[in-house]
Amino acid sequence: MNEITRRTFVKQSVAATTAAAAATGLATRNVRGANDKVVIGVMGLGGRGTFLTEQFAKRKDVVIAYLSDVDTRRFARARNVVEEAQDKAPKMVQDFRKMLEDKSVDAIVNATPDHWHCLGAIMACQAGKDVYVEKPMSYNIWEGRKLVEAARKYKRVVTVGTQSRSAPYVQKAVDCIKAGKLGDVHLVRVFNMMQHSPSKAVAEQPVPQGFDYDMWCGPAAKLPYTPSRRWLNQYEYSCGPIAGDAVHQMDLARMLMGDIPAPKSVQATCAIYHLKDGRDTPDTQLAAFEYDGCTLQFEATLWTPYMKKIAQNIRDGDLFPNWPFCATRVEVYGTKSFMFFGRHGGGWQVFDQNDDVTEFAYGRPGDAPHIENFVQCIRSRQKPNADAEQGHYSSLVCHLANIAGRVGNKTLEFDGKTETFPGLPEANKFLKRASYREPWAVPDKV
Repeated sequence: MNEITRRTFVKQSVAATTAAAAATGLATRNVRGANDKVVIGVMGLGGRGTFLTEQFAKRKDVVIAYLSDVDTRRFARARNVVEEAQDKAPKMVQDFRKMLEDKSVDAIVNATPDHWHCLGAIMACQAGKDVYVEKPMSYNIWEGRKLVEAARKYKRVVTVGTQSRSAPYVQKAVDCIKAGKLGDVHLVRVFNMMQHSPSKAVAEQPVPQGFDYDMWCGPAAKLPYTPSRRWLNQYEYSCGPIAGDAVHQMDLARMLMGDIPAPKSVQATCAIYHLKDGRDTPDTQLAAFEYDGCTLQFEATLWTPYMKKIAQNIRDGDLFPNWPFCATRVEVYGTKSFMFFGRHGGGWQVFDQNDDVTEFAYGRPGDAPHIENFVQCIRSRQKPNADAEQGHYSSLVCHLANIAGRVGNKTLEFDGKTETFPGLPEANKFLKRASYREPWAVPDKV
C-alpha cells in the first residue's frame, strides 16, 4: 500500500468483511437460542470491573452467576450491584478457576490488571468460555499474539474493552474518510494529555487478611507488598498509565486509518520529567510510527492540568469539545480536509481549507452498544467489533512506543510478519517476559 486513499479503505473493508464471513470456527459452535440467557462470570472487581458488572447485570438476557476477585474485601459492593439488578445473589469466589470449571458459564469478563489480561483470557478460551477482556488487551506483544491464537484455536468470541469501536458516530467517521472527504490521509496525530498525582512511598506491610497477593502477582514477580504502590506505574505489572489509557485513541486512530496492522518502524522519546516518585513507566511519551504512505504520531503527558478529558455533558449531548485543550483527541490530516475526533462520545468535525465545517457527527459513549455487540456475538458466533486481533494490533502500537523508550529512545525497525525487531536483541527481549512465575505461565502452545 503506497497511500491511504479511498481505494485503499474500500479494499481493506472488503477484505475484513470476507475474513469475517470465512470465520467458520466461530459460526459453527455454541449457537444460543434467542430466549436463552447468557451466563457470565466477572474476574476482577475494581472500579472498571464493578462498572461492567452493573452494565451486564441490568440486561434481561444476561445472568451474572459468579463474581471473582483475589481480594475478598471487594466482594460486597459488586455483589450488591448484582443483587439489586437481578434479585439473585451470584456466587463469590476468590479463585477465578472455579468459574472456568462450571460448564453452565458461557463467558468471562476479565477486568483484572494488565499482567492478568492475556493469561486469564487464554485460560477462559481453553475452558470453552467467550471473553470480554479489558484494555490494553495484552501486557506484551508475545502474549497478545498468544491470545489471538487461543481465540482462533478454541473458536471463542473474544472482544476487547475498546468500547468506542461500537459507537455509531465512530463508524460514520470511518465512512467519511472512506468516501474521500479528507482526500488522501498521510498523517494522524493521537493525544493523551493527563494530570496524575505522584505516588507516596510506603514501607512494606503484611498482606491483609482476605487478599491472595500471590495470585494477584500471578505471572509477574512477587514484589514486596506495599498498599499504596500503584501497579500502573510499574512495568512489572503494567504497560504504564499512558499506554493503559491512550490505547483507546490508538485503537480509534487505527480504525480511522483502515485498521492497518503493524507499522514498519517506531521512534520514541520516553521520560520521567515531573512524577519522580519511584515509578519506572514514563510521565512523558512522544512516538512516531511509520506505515506505507502515512505516519501515526503520538504525544502524551501526565502533568498537564489544562488539558481536559471530554466532559460527560458533551459525551451525552449535541456538543463538541474545546478541541485545542481536548486531552483525548485524534487529528486526521488529509490532502483536502482535516478531522478533529474525540473518543468516548466526543464526536468529530471536518474542516476544509477555508476553516469551514463540512462534515460532522455528534458522539455518544460506546459502552452499551459494545456490550450489546458482545452478547449478540455470543449467540451468533460472529467476530465482535473489537475482535482480539484488532485489540492485539492496537495494544502492539503502545508496546512499540514503550520498547523504543526502554532501549534508549531509539528508532526501531519492526517486522510485522514475525512481530520481532530484526537483528535487535536488546529490543526483542521486551517482546515477552524473561520468565513466568509458575504455575501462572502463558504457554508457548495455547
